[in-house]
Formats: sequence, structure tokens, C-alpha cells
Amino acid sequence: MSATASVPSATAQPRGRTRRNTELMLLLLGLVIIMGFYAAADIALTKQVTSSVFTLPLLLAIPFLAAHVAVRAWAPYADPVLLPAAALLTGMGVVFLRRLDLVPDPYNGIDEPELTTAAGRIDFPLFAGQGIRQYFYVLGALVLFGLVLALLKDHRILSRYAYTLGLAGLVLVALPAILPASISEVNGSKLWIRLGAFSIQPSEFAKLLLLCFFSYYLVRKREVLSLEGRRIFGMVFPRGRDLIPVLVVWGAAILILVFERDLGTSLMYFGLFVSMLYIATQRTSWILIGLSLFAGAAVLAHTLFSNLQLRVMIWSDPWPYAENESYQLVQGLLGMGTGGLFGAGPGQGQPEKVPYASSDFIIAGFGEEIGLVGLTAMLLVYLVIIARGLKVGLTVRDAFGKLLAAGAAFTMGLQVFVIVGGVTKLIPLTGLTTPFLSYGGSSLVANWIVIALLIRISDTSRRPPPPGVTAPGTGGGPAKPDRLDHAPTEVIKL
Repeated sequence: MSATASVPSATAQPRGRTRRNTELMLLLLGLVIIMGFYAAADIALTKQVTSSVFTLPLLLAIPFLAAHVAVRAWAPYADPVLLPAAALLTGMGVVFLRRLDLVPDPYNGIDEPELTTAAGRIDFPLFAGQGIRQYFYVLGALVLFGLVLALLKDHRILSRYAYTLGLAGLVLVALPAILPASISEVNGSKLWIRLGAFSIQPSEFAKLLLLCFFSYYLVRKREVLSLEGRRIFGMVFPRGRDLIPVLVVWGAAILILVFERDLGTSLMYFGLFVSMLYIATQRTSWILIGLSLFAGAAVLAHTLFSNLQLRVMIWSDPWPYAENESYQLVQGLLGMGTGGLFGAGPGQGQPEKVPYASSDFIIAGFGEEIGLVGLTAMLLVYLVIIARGLKVGLTVRDAFGKLLAAGAAFTMGLQVFVIVGGVTKLIPLTGLTTPFLSYGGSSLVANWIVIALLIRISDTSRRPPPPGVTAPGTGGGPAKPDRLDHAPTEVIKL
């Protein structure tokens, strides 16, 4: 990857094809998979075939097909895989939450004896429980998805408000830390704002705002950050004064770690910035510097905070504490071990035995019922979204769009790695959610906005130029120097 390069007269991506019918076919295939999983789970739990087997999947089809229509109308040249992949994961999350509603589950707030049948199942109405609440979150998320596509005609508009968005992101990050613990603290981490029945996790939206700011900042400053420095062991390390931006973001991550006591969120923000810095400059030394700074901060935090010490303790050896501190982790590992290669089958496992199987440990619940093969397939869907996001960064012309798309894709990949790594005991547990799957509106809405941004940028990169324009512009008018670049042909090559 070089900081500057000449743009060829045409991209490698075939231009002029909308591929919307491909998107529709993939979306329908995803809906069939969702319906099959839910039907199998519902039949296994109720021992009968009822109309409810088809009701929830059909309800899910309505907003997903509406989202497809929105893409047809406002982003016709967008990547055809992003929407179906995100819809498949979201739908699987909704039907799995509904599956959890059908069994007694004290950890997820469903332990009502009067609703329990003789067979030990919950006679739960369709329009009650976490499953239907998640469905309404899906409706809200897809409404915002459509609004982003309709109102954001050009992703570069975001660069005009980069500093405002960055300031708003910092406010959202800091807000839970300064609020009383009674309305912001959950399980030892101050990440929430809870007012009665309403709750929101500001960090999910702050990452979007900071992503826009980082993209703009690195486009403007990448030449300074790429200046020659001192060569050590074959790598060029930056000059001392060029480290200031990284140290500032590192300090912000430390403050999050100290005041909010959450390793996962601070890792996500710092990892986002360092990865985008590497993409913008292609200096491996930035990765080494970033890892060293974060490792030092993590060691320091471990010595200061008891909740982090507990998480490291149960990660290193959970079995002696299986009845108390590491009960959740041990139950998740046992569930996935019980599922084996192909799983117990939809509705035939016991994921309700894992505390918070609907949120933090939903991956463990899926692992028990669809096994290693099914869980691998699910992770491959995430990989498809991440790979397509990086491809969007490769094909779009402007530097701001490249960093925005690549940063969004990397952030989602990092979040999936951190939560799956914690559930499988690869790394200590953190407070991050599983994108699209976990119960809750904040994460779901934020990740669908990410999908909308990727779709908007991919539409820009694939849209053919109007007649008479030979340069691969951004979808309209003659080729002009990009306001974000120093020359018309200057881009960041991923």
C-alpha cells in the first residue's frame, strides 16, 4: 500500500450492473434459512406444528424486503451481498431469542411458573418476550438504515462535519463515566444510560462518530505521519512528535479503562485508530507501537482494578471457580462441548442454563444447537461482511471513503473476534456485544447504520460515470479534484 498512486482509467470492478436481483435471491435464501431454523426449534419445543412456525419469519421478511426496496431506490449499484448477510444474522438472532422465550430462563427474566406447561415449556404468546422486542428493534434499525440511504447521497458530506462528529463521539464516550453508577453501571462496567425502562449504550454510536473523525483526520495528516523516521531492525519508526496523535488516543482509551472499567470498549477504540493509521501509512511500526501501548495499559489496569483481575483469573483457569465466579464461562464451554461437531439441533439444547444467553453468550447458545459446523458457517457470514467492506474500501476513489469503509469493516471484525474469543476462552471476557445477534437495540441500530454506510460507499464506487465522463468519478459530473486529497489522482491504496 502506498500513500499516493495514479488511478487507472477504470476500476477492476465491473461497472454499470446493479445486481439487485442477485441481492433479492440471496435475501430470500437467508429468509428460508431463518424459517427453517425457527420451525425446527419451535417444533422441537412445542411438539406440534402451528401457524406460529411461519408467523415470526414472515414478520421478519417485511422489513428486510423493505430494506431491499430502499437499496433499489437509493443505492442501485451497491454491493449485493452486504444486505442479505446482515439480514441473515439479524433474523437468526431474533428467532433464537424467541426460542429462548419458550423455556424457563431465570437469567433472562423468563421464569413464570403460571406459564410453564407440564412438559416444562413456556406457553408464551408471540407478541411477548425478548424475541418480539428484538423484532421491534429490527424495525427501528431498518428505518434508520433507509433514512441514511435516502438522506446521505454522498458519504463525503460527513467529512464536512468531522470535528463536530468527533466531539459528539467523545461526549458519548464520557457520558456513562460521569453519570451515577445507579443509572450507568452493569456488571461492574459503566457503559449504559438507564432511565426507567429505557436504556442505551452510547459507545455503540460513539464508534461511528469517531470513525468519521478518524477517517478525515488521517486523510489530512497522513503525509505528516508517513514522514521518514528512524530505521530500527528493518522497520521505519515515526519521529517522536509524530506519535502525539497516537498518544492522545491512547490516553483517551486509558481514561475509558479507568473510569468505565471496561477493557473491551477501550480496546475497540484504540484498535480502530491504530488499524486506520496503518491503512493510511502502511507502516508496520504503528501496529507494534499500538500493541505495546495497549499491552502496557492493560497490565497497569490489571494491577489497579479488581474486576479485571477477576476476569483474568477465571480466563486463565475457570474450573476451580465453576460454581461461582466463572459459572457463566464454564456453562458456555460445556454447552458448546455438548453440541460437538453438528450440534444438538435447533430447540434441542439447553442454552438457557448459560447466564445471559440472549446477550453476552448468544454464541455459546448457537454453538450448542448448531455445533461447530453451524457456528463456523455463521462466522463465515461475518467474514463475508468484513471482506466485502474491505473490498468497498479498495474500489472507492476518494481517500476519505477508503478509510471510512476499511475502518468500519475492521471495527466489526475486531468486535466479533473479541466477543467470540471471550466466549471460547481464547481471551478474557469483555463487555462487547455480538453484532446483529445479541439482544439489545443500541448495538443492532449502530451496526445497521454501518451496513448503510458501506452500501452507500459501494454504490458510489460502482456507479458508472455519466456520458462524456471518462474518469472514474464518484457518480456524477466531470472529474474534479477531491477536496480531501492534494491532487485529483491521489488515493490511499489498500
